[in-house]
Amino acid sequence: MTETGGRDLTGGRWWQSLVEERNPVDLKTDQPHSARMYDYFLGGKDNFPADREAAEQSLAAFPNLRLVARENRAFLARTVRFLAGEVGIRQFLDIGTGIPTSPNLHEIAQGIAPDARVVYADNDPIVLTHARALLTGTPQGATAYLDVDVRDVEGILSAVELRDTLDVTKPIALSLIALFHFVPDSDDPYGIVRRLVDALPVGSYLALSHITADEDPGWEQVAETYRSRGIPLQPRTRAQVARFFDGLELVEPGVQVVHRWRPDGTATGLTDLEVSNYGAVGRKV
Repeated sequence: MTETGGRDLTGGRWWQSLVEERNPVDLKTDQPHSARMYDYFLGGKDNFPADREAAEQSLAAFPNLRLVARENRAFLARTVRFLAGEVGIRQFLDIGTGIPTSPNLHEIAQGIAPDARVVYADNDPIVLTHARALLTGTPQGATAYLDVDVRDVEGILSAVELRDTLDVTKPIALSLIALFHFVPDSDDPYGIVRRLVDALPVGSYLALSHITADEDPGWEQVAETYRSRGIPLQPRTRAQVARFFDGLELVEPGVQVVHRWRPDGTATGLTDLEVSNYGAVGRKV
């Protein structure tokens, strides 16, 4: 099967079917959106006045938000380099992908292991419009995109795109970066993570980051800014973040503010208060 503009990366399923053949979607650019606000914090251009207004109000409550976003991306890069390089993981499931920001997960993983295979999952029409950028990779590897909500665990695990791209009998790295602070307790976030991890084979890994108000109560003001605009945001404590890793073997140094997780010397002089974002990696044994 061939089609102009694409390459078969997922067993005959093309990015055109995900992007070009979908009906137009309403991006609701008059309403702030968490992915576009995050893009703004990172200095991106995929945001609109409503996003920038909400982002600036959040910055007034917690001026270090740009730094938080930057260090979160750095944590993602370090975890992928650890998993692909030191551990030898060749399969990644990244849920809550967000607007592509280079280097994306597959670029990091395939830069180390060209045969790495990556499935991205997000239910956001904004991310879907950028899916083409995510569905590029090395000839030896593969990338795929799922249009699905993290709360739909069965939809993720049973997706043909996932089964065509990943070998579910071999270890998979589940990446949940800066996602679950948008999942309130009423949606059973711990149950969602447990069901996802339970479906992975022994030897798989979970990488997760999550904002916290432990160091600065200003995060509660940020959360209220998000919630007042219809975006659920729930900071959690270190103990609450650690609970996501129940039953897993934590990789050293355990649950840390992200700039302290296996630092590479690029984030010197930062305080826990400035970063206010926990991260960890755990192994299924």
